[in-house]
Amino acid sequence: MAAAPGLFVTFEGGEGAGKSTQIRLLAAALRARGLTVLMTREPGGSKGAEAVRHVLLSGAAEPYGIRMEAVLFAAARSDHVEEVIRPALAAGTVVLCDRFMDSSRVYQGITGNLEPSFIEALERVAVNGVVPDCTIIFDLSAAIGLERARRRGAGESETPDRFEKEELETHEKRREAFLDIAEREPLRCRVVDATQAQDAIAAKVLALVEPLLPITAHGRQDPERVS
Repeated sequence: MAAAPGLFVTFEGGEGAGKSTQIRLLAAALRARGLTVLMTREPGGSKGAEAVRHVLLSGAAEPYGIRMEAVLFAAARSDHVEEVIRPALAAGTVVLCDRFMDSSRVYQGITGNLEPSFIEALERVAVNGVVPDCTIIFDLSAAIGLERARRRGAGESETPDRFEKEELETHEKRREAFLDIAEREPLRCRVVDATQAQDAIAAKVLALVEPLLPITAHGRQDPERVS
């Protein structure tokens, strides 16, 4: 796993699953306990990765093919890991990340039809040993998730991004792929029903993360985690 004094939690799921909202709620709850928390996102999260984010989400890289997109995601992730995530974990910070390696497995691997060996090689280089301690997968039907994403975009006057514009069948395939990852890696991944009320989801997320916290509200190492 992260193999560092901090804690690395990633949030995954389809479009409109509520990841960003739940990251903010969890961060607030942990900070209220005196913990140092870093919220970050992918693609992006570091100066180099943010430079790549617009290229990816705008669709500017799409004409060059899914393989090029996968390489760009990996390059952004590598910069994010080395410049932001690894140093934060070494400092004992709780890092909460909106999307990480599982999104590449699903978006470029499963629905991008790239060969598993290629995706695995990119992942290995990009994460360089920094694997989430816990991954929370927000499960929601593709139809509901896309409707939420469209309402959110309309309210914020945003144009749907490169991935939100894809077909419903593609989004449902991604949902199944995330669930398959959770089934294959039950020690790392936890699935949360994203159709519940926001407060109920937040309580569930906190309950999943709480036993893993590396430090107490007073900044001391948690004896159970150290042992």
